[in-house]
Amino acid sequence: MTGPTIPVAVWADEQKYRQEGEEYGQKVARVAQALTDNKEHFEKFRGILKDQRFLPGGRVQTAAGSYRRVTAFNCFVMKDVPDSMEGIMDVAKEAAITMQLGGGVGYDFSKIRPRGTRIKSIGSQASGPVSFMGIMDATCKTIASAGHRRGAQMGCLRVDHPDIMEFIAAKANHDNLTQFNISVLVTDAFMEAVKTDSDFDLVFEGRVFETVRARHLWETILRNTWDWAEPGVIFIDRVNQMNNLWYCEDISATNPCGEQPLPEYGACLLGSFNLTRYVELQDTYTEDTYRAPEISQDWGFNWSQLEHDIPHVVRAMDNVIDETTYPLEAQEVEAKNKRRMGLGVTGLGNVLGVLGIPYGGEEAKGFTRKVLNLIANRCYMASASLAAEKGAFPLFDKESYLQGEFIKKLDPDVQEAIATFGVRNSHLTSIAPTGTISLTANNVSSGIEPVFSLSYDRTIQTFEGPMVKSVEDYAYREWGIECDTADKISVEDHVGMLTAAQEWVDSACSKTCNVGDSVTWDQFKDVYLQAYEGGAKGCTTFRAAGKRFGILNASASEDVVEEQEQTEDETVVEGGACYIDVETGIRSCE
Repeated sequence: MTGPTIPVAVWADEQKYRQEGEEYGQKVARVAQALTDNKEHFEKFRGILKDQRFLPGGRVQTAAGSYRRVTAFNCFVMKDVPDSMEGIMDVAKEAAITMQLGGGVGYDFSKIRPRGTRIKSIGSQASGPVSFMGIMDATCKTIASAGHRRGAQMGCLRVDHPDIMEFIAAKANHDNLTQFNISVLVTDAFMEAVKTDSDFDLVFEGRVFETVRARHLWETILRNTWDWAEPGVIFIDRVNQMNNLWYCEDISATNPCGEQPLPEYGACLLGSFNLTRYVELQDTYTEDTYRAPEISQDWGFNWSQLEHDIPHVVRAMDNVIDETTYPLEAQEVEAKNKRRMGLGVTGLGNVLGVLGIPYGGEEAKGFTRKVLNLIANRCYMASASLAAEKGAFPLFDKESYLQGEFIKKLDPDVQEAIATFGVRNSHLTSIAPTGTISLTANNVSSGIEPVFSLSYDRTIQTFEGPMVKSVEDYAYREWGIECDTADKISVEDHVGMLTAAQEWVDSACSKTCNVGDSVTWDQFKDVYLQAYEGGAKGCTTFRAAGKRFGILNASASEDVVEEQEQTEDETVVEGGACYIDVETGIRSCE
């Protein structure tokens, strides 16, 4: 296979990532030419792209070598929203500039004083952080209506903020904050209070506004998630404890889909290895290939090819940082000081299917760890080699960096290379939701998600109006694989795959824990606790029987699906920087 072949994949690639009149091979050559150092690297990377073994983020495919003035970074985190009208409007202006160039944005609203607090300078009362989120919501709508790609938003608030109850319920209907995903910044102290059934103080600037029962607050979060698929949770203390740059930055927000916790003005540069392209028929079993012992056909996983591709991908993606356009100078300074990227995978669900491995079981978790372990160690080794050639990222501090909790897990030879040469990129791995780029790869399963449905109709809202595209799952169409779909997999298995992946990812993982119709509240209510205890940095859920409605319907060939009402605000414009598919609950950064 060289590029997309099914009509919907060809259409998506043409509409989202190619320039006018550009053929697939021309797009590949454009991207490779813009991001490679020499002829040899160009030929290697072009081959990887042409075969779709690696899928750069949609923003990279659109921007690299293009005449368009857009950024190759999918998303950014803005500076913490300050507690002043002038400061809030400054952030809104910077966010508008960022979204205009195609970037999604994340914010932490925790520094805004609670609703009802007296403002002495004007003799009035504060309206609270949730009210000011409306300014950013309107800004995002305006940018989208002006004909630009939509840049979705993430709004974060600390769990100990006095307005946390209002924030939790902020999206408990179909009309509020339609351009936002929201997540609660959950602290270790709060989780301990939940476990011990203790009281918990809601505090702002050292003043206790209210004391609540921690478990009541926790259940409120979960009840809203049960009904509305939001808020998600971000375990913010773990994010900072595990941060490679623990010594020089603090993180209080993420990109809109949650896989990139970032400091102020941080940017996420994304791309995914398409694991389906490393599955092949084998004549003989070797130590370099993987084959589940119980399957009849000699399908294997080509570990050596993946390992060979990684250095070429790391080199090319590192070049994006120097070649792209940045909406704000502060974002450019931040990106070049740390040279962060987030390389992950897509098609995992399809690969497990062809290898005969049930999604969510111990074997599936083991395979996931093995793949991501290889990617992490080879990415860091490649980045160390780049550092020897081009220099380490400017804020690299050898002693501090090598004490990072994630870095200490890497193979000894990788740690030795970092100690000797430094490392070019502060972070290298992330698991992004890969909706559109997975579609362009003939609809492979998204990220580390299981297969959503064997066939379904996807409603795509364009600026010319809605389009309905029929799509079949890649493994079902190409290999005849009928594996369990997302709604048939237990919540525990969804969470287990999330936590297995997180072990070998230095940033975070965007993974939707789907909740089937048969799941009861008692089976669901511990899902976030399971994610926390399993080592996840964040978690989101989606229950099809909840109150959200959306854009994907299983095809009538499988089951008759009830017609669902849909309003303009719940319809996504695909090709934007980041959005949530409100039928599946899956976030997409592509």
